[in-house]
Amino acid sequence: MGLSDGLTDYGDKGFARFLRTAFASSMGYSEAMLDRPIVGITWTASDFNNCHRLAPSLVEAVKRGVLANGALPMVFPTASLGESFLTPTSMYFRNLAAMETEELVRGQPMDAVVLIGGCDKTLPAQLMAALSVDKPAIALPVGPMSTGSFEGEALGACTDCRRYWAQYRAGDVDEDRLTSVRRNLAATAGTCPVMGTASTMAALIETIGLSLPGAATVPAVHADRLRIAELTGTVAARLAVDGTPRPTELVTERALDNAVRMLLALGGSTNAVVHLAAIAGRAGLRLDMQRFNELSDDTPVLVNLKPSGSHYMQDLHEAGGIVQVLRQLDGRCDLSAPTVWGGTLRDGIDAAGDWCNDAVIASPERPVDPNGGLVALFGSLAPDGALLKRSAASPELFEKTSRAVVFDSLADMAARIDDPDLDVTEDDALVLQNAGPKAAGMPEAGYLPIPGKLARRGVTDMLRISDARMSGTAYGTIVLHVAPEAAVGGPLGLVRTGDRIRISVRDRTLDLLVSPAELAERENAARGRTPNEFQSRRSGYAQLYQSHVTQAPEGCDFDVCAVERS
Repeated sequence: MGLSDGLTDYGDKGFARFLRTAFASSMGYSEAMLDRPIVGITWTASDFNNCHRLAPSLVEAVKRGVLANGALPMVFPTASLGESFLTPTSMYFRNLAAMETEELVRGQPMDAVVLIGGCDKTLPAQLMAALSVDKPAIALPVGPMSTGSFEGEALGACTDCRRYWAQYRAGDVDEDRLTSVRRNLAATAGTCPVMGTASTMAALIETIGLSLPGAATVPAVHADRLRIAELTGTVAARLAVDGTPRPTELVTERALDNAVRMLLALGGSTNAVVHLAAIAGRAGLRLDMQRFNELSDDTPVLVNLKPSGSHYMQDLHEAGGIVQVLRQLDGRCDLSAPTVWGGTLRDGIDAAGDWCNDAVIASPERPVDPNGGLVALFGSLAPDGALLKRSAASPELFEKTSRAVVFDSLADMAARIDDPDLDVTEDDALVLQNAGPKAAGMPEAGYLPIPGKLARRGVTDMLRISDARMSGTAYGTIVLHVAPEAAVGGPLGLVRTGDRIRISVRDRTLDLLVSPAELAERENAARGRTPNEFQSRRSGYAQLYQSHVTQAPEGCDFDVCAVERS
């Protein structure tokens, strides 16, 4: 425990502790402090991450809680993944952040760790790391930003940024007005104030019991965020002494079911499915997409938030937060599940009281939507599955056979999507190939823009299909995560412009209506395709990534990181 944990190997443990405490003493710690159990605290502030701008103040608040409860806080830097600042995509770096965090938690002396994160891939990476180390851990999200305002309308990144960008592409908004909108989209520090990936993952982590009640929804700039941080330090100090619960004691089959229920009730981010699959793999579990569909059929959308509804995260917090959503899910979620703070999910509900704003958090009897927010599709185009966020899609496109208009890469799409001579109508299906994990790092390119000439005619949605992801803040009838991806020989790579594709959300199917003989001929012609620039990278991490990254159903984690639970 404490500084005696995991001593550096000099072949002499006594000397190793002597040397370690000598260097620790140089930082001004008293002998009494050096004898305390240690709580590590991740430092994820970065000039490349506006979401984490207030993380330093959270660190100080956590330290207060740790010190007041008899432990020694030790802050250490880890990767900070700012969504819009990383190329080719933040998803490419999630596993790197998980590896770094895992090894620093494992390699440095700490009895428990506080994981401060938020911006989309950071929290999933931290939880993946915590499960692999399996040392007591508690998450502290940085919190959602508050909304801005433009011409009397509340604005929040990035659902509203996509809406205004679509209007700009359609010619309905000029440059000056777009600039005014841009200055008000991200008004404060914090994560996107809609039910995007950051908010969704914070909610799921609270549901799993790895953060405190309220931690998912308290605004980043609210004083309660600091109070939660201090209480997080208090809990972490107790974890450092007790050594339990460990993350694998909390991430169980029932906790995974609870998380999926919450995801569906929120109409949450499609990215969360990939992250939950990776988290499950680290815990020796599997996210079964057939089970996912079963839960989707029995879990209505209860939360009226953008992009599936009309409100923002601060409204969800004021309406009662995740605790009140769990209250509405009583009978569907297992509320006897334990938490890192010591009680059960039901204990958190009982402590919160029963007031709830039903304009934001609906009851199961009067839901926002009677069907779960997401659904998995299977068929000849997606043998291993694909995903649709139906709560943010157009129901009139759910049962449809469309002609495919194919883009064979991100570059091809960028070059041709606004070509006035592009052969496309609003009844077609836009298909993007080679944007999956192996081909491109699986960027948020699945939100294919409406072709320019259609956007200018007022078309706002059409069927779009790819092996990419999309931002949790996006909306539209968009089929994502098609697996296997095109680059590893999935049927998606065999689609040609003019082919017919049939989607049935009712039947959970996605089929390519091309004969097996024709597909076999195309497959033979495609063999030996030259890898693209992304696939050809051979530096250290790039080589590791290409050699070991899995497909979307396995969470796009590295195959060497998933474990078998005995």
